[in-house]
Amino acid sequence: MKTRSRRIFIKQTGLALGAVMLPLSLVSFKKQYTMKDVSFFDVIIIGGSYAGLSAGMALGRALKKVLIIDSGYPCNIQTPHSHNFLTQDGKAPKEIATLGKDEVLKYETVQFHEGEAVMASKVSGGFEVCMLSGIIFKAKKLIFASGIRDIQPQLNGFSACWGKSIIHCPFCHGYEVKNRPTGILGNGDAGFEFAKMISNWTQDLILFTNGPSTLTPIQMQKLQSYNISIIEKPIAYFEHKEGYLEHIVFSDLTDYPLKVLYAKLPFVQKSVLPLALGCDFTAQGLIKVNEFQKTSVYGISACGDSANPLRSVSNAVASGTVAGAMINKELTDDTF
Repeated sequence: MKTRSRRIFIKQTGLALGAVMLPLSLVSFKKQYTMKDVSFFDVIIIGGSYAGLSAGMALGRALKKVLIIDSGYPCNIQTPHSHNFLTQDGKAPKEIATLGKDEVLKYETVQFHEGEAVMASKVSGGFEVCMLSGIIFKAKKLIFASGIRDIQPQLNGFSACWGKSIIHCPFCHGYEVKNRPTGILGNGDAGFEFAKMISNWTQDLILFTNGPSTLTPIQMQKLQSYNISIIEKPIAYFEHKEGYLEHIVFSDLTDYPLKVLYAKLPFVQKSVLPLALGCDFTAQGLIKVNEFQKTSVYGISACGDSANPLRSVSNAVASGTVAGAMINKELTDDTF
């Protein structure tokens, strides 16, 4: 480790303190409209990434009239490549999503609308969804594929590196950084379990607790027996070049050279509408669904990252297919 100049340290941490993320707000308004202003669909899918597109394809192939609504901000927007998806291994997530959208929109009963859904309510015959623009859509069924938003630490450099050199999933990115010196940002039981998992990909590990350790003595002894070092210094900022990590800089002005860091972040649902409509949630904050992707509210399904703890493109696509197929069955059962 080496000591940083105080001038650089103050500059970097000052930027970190200035990077305040304002909480998202709901827009409260009531639009006067007539029935001709409302578009009707069999199913509205909120979220147009992998899960939403997959659900849309299943429903389009079942000849259902579908609207996919997407706000355009996927959680993996910075990730340069995706893995563990047959036929698409190594491709950029955006490339996969663009190809998927093109394929889904070949089905003439499927439409795509760019915008943010800010209100939803149960109405006679189904559900009503109001857009930020004031446009209103109505459907018999809803599918939430709206995803989650990671809550990033307010440390300068973290957001620039997130998805590139600060990563969350070894199955998605571990092979490309195997056997390299690797850091883990974590503490307590979660940090211990994460370190244990990552040891499958590299034996050169160091755990950064970003403050006093909450590991048990037994956990610390176990990590040390595998030569996993533990650094408890508070982190000040991440030094990088275009999102690729170079050093972790601590509050005492020392640093640690590192190219790869794993981090598991807390998250919130990107959309508050499932909660507003009465859907149940798991203890982890995911929309609670059964094996058919159905929520606790009849007529509403959920898929993808908003309902699945195993975050990957392939899992999102699979859950979307199930959600679409089961909502189609529900539509048939309602009328047959």
